[in-house]
Amino acid sequence: MRIRTACVIVALAIGCGGTKRDARAPELPPSDPRAVNKLSQGVQAARERDGRDRAIRLLEEAVAVDDKLWEARYNLGILHAGAGRLALAEKELARAAELAPNAEDVAVALAEVRLRRGDPRGAVRALEPFVKRHPEATIAPIALIGALRESGEPGRAIEHAHAVLVRHARHPDALSELALAHLARGETDTAELLALEAQKADAKSASAARTLGLVALGKGDDAAAFRHFQRASELDPTDTTARLNIATVLLRAGVYERARAEFEAVLEVDPDDVAALIGLAAARRGLAKREDTAALGEVEALLRRVLEREPGNLAATFNLGVLYVDWLKRPNDGTQLLRRFLEEAPEDHPARAEAERLLAGSTTEPRK
Repeated sequence: MRIRTACVIVALAIGCGGTKRDARAPELPPSDPRAVNKLSQGVQAARERDGRDRAIRLLEEAVAVDDKLWEARYNLGILHAGAGRLALAEKELARAAELAPNAEDVAVALAEVRLRRGDPRGAVRALEPFVKRHPEATIAPIALIGALRESGEPGRAIEHAHAVLVRHARHPDALSELALAHLARGETDTAELLALEAQKADAKSASAARTLGLVALGKGDDAAAFRHFQRASELDPTDTTARLNIATVLLRAGVYERARAEFEAVLEVDPDDVAALIGLAAARRGLAKREDTAALGEVEALLRRVLEREPGNLAATFNLGVLYVDWLKRPNDGTQLLRRFLEEAPEDHPARAEAERLLAGSTTEPRK
């Protein structure tokens, strides 16, 4: 279940730092005006339908002329991220951050890409230097709360959230992130109170609605969680987080067709969203019949795609192992994956018992 709620996802900057939150950085005039011209053309191409590839080519040409043109590198990073090419996006955004250390948009975009790559500690490293220099900022400090929490440091996240709220009292995103940090520590009642305060601060806050949904899930109330996630999606149709959470609730409830549609909608926006790929595989497996080898082959392809991207992904390793042993009757392939899962999974992982049972040769009831 994705629990990121702060305004971390940065829209494409079309122009030199020209997002809604202008990136303020030292002026670094290009040595060659051709670079500026290429940047301008790239910005225009990015505005056009199906213009992303042309925009990337033009921005790469701008960087080739002047490798210190941070705006071009930033836009390149955003465009690569939008296409799911996260390694390239991180490379360009990291270079932009070196060139423009005071640009908030750059720091936030780099952190978001690292979070998407499963590197929350890298996200913290992207944000902390900027936040220390600019404690009065809003977006990056709130993003840092979430990055600290996802790094497994809810205590530091709570401490930092309090500092943010001193400067930005009753900010709904800061309150939502503080709630999630408490939820990560199992403090459900405190998390709920804070999420309700975020909603009071801004009744149209999508992050508050998402947080209330996650609190409801923590309390075992899937129906309430679904309502909150649906409300969050209505408030912010462009954010895939709520749709992913809705899909997860539907999947847990066995409503596979609707879950499939929601996961596919997330993947239209971010083709490499690992959580959506794993969820879509589960939904398709739920819809498939045991004799439908073509449908099960699609499930296998989705899970292998995740493992090609993240070889250590425990969920994909376990799910593919189960698929091989229990559905496709390929025990040799499946047992290798399940053994690897047991070697790498923590002792308290909830799927350990099932993996051990399958490895012991037990049979399962046919899935409908």
